[in-house]
Amino acid sequence: MIVAIDGPAGSGKSSVARRIAKERQLTLLDTGAMYRAITWECLQEGIDPTDESAVGRLADQAHIDFGTAADGSQTVALNGTDVTQQIRTPQVDQNVSAVSAIHEVRKAMVELQRQMGAQGDVIAEGRDIGTTVFPNADVKIFLTASPEARAFRRTAQREGMDAAIQADAQVNAREQEKILQDLIRRDQLDSSRAESPLRQAEDAHHIDSSDLTFDQVVSQIEALMDEVTNA
Repeated sequence: MIVAIDGPAGSGKSSVARRIAKERQLTLLDTGAMYRAITWECLQEGIDPTDESAVGRLADQAHIDFGTAADGSQTVALNGTDVTQQIRTPQVDQNVSAVSAIHEVRKAMVELQRQMGAQGDVIAEGRDIGTTVFPNADVKIFLTASPEARAFRRTAQREGMDAAIQADAQVNAREQEKILQDLIRRDQLDSSRAESPLRQAEDAHHIDSSDLTFDQVVSQIEALMDEVTNA
């Protein structure tokens, strides 16, 4: 089975996909982490994230692997170097939309993603999974939330909490507002880019997680998976 979860930044895709992957014994494919890894490498190498030629060459040569840490969390390695923590910085956040809009980058990453998907049961999350990467996925989800809810979750994540679990977490209001404005900017970039823009696939199930608990979102998706399995 292939499950595709698309949606804007901070909608809870990663947390939900991790839980379902664990419960249903699926391979987790965090496509956003792949674009983040390329972005991090650009910043490390002093490459302008908008330099399509240079960034494209870097992506073509990139080798990305997912692993499992001792605590069960997923790790990301770029060309043999663990970059799990490095790709979650504000600087990467601010540049990843520009990098992911580059045709050669998306071409390279989609090829890698399809190779990983061909290996077996997969749950993949990103921006164009149901529309471009796996258009024939068994279950397609478009997971959204209000910008305010997403900013709260991302702020909590930055401060070492998991808002998907700790819904009453107390976060820094100034940082939350800064992240809110960045998410709004990224939404515009991701939705308006020419290359595989963020949009809902026609056959995707729309879930707004703004007022849902983490468990409710997981249950809704797993119910859709069960419908396919039992059909």
